[in-house]
Amino acid sequence: MGNSLHNKIYLKRRFDLHSRRLQALVCASAVTGMVLVWLALRTLK
Repeated sequence: MGNSLHNKIYLKRRFDLHSRRLQALVCASAVTGMVLVWLALRTLK
């Protein structure tokens, strides 16, 4: 059963690190992090 269609689909979903949704999520979290750092530095001045 190691070569079943279910395992292929599961592995493809698990290791699909180049999907558009994941790239958008990483980009949005990076922008949010930069905004939070900027706000923190601004309030400390």
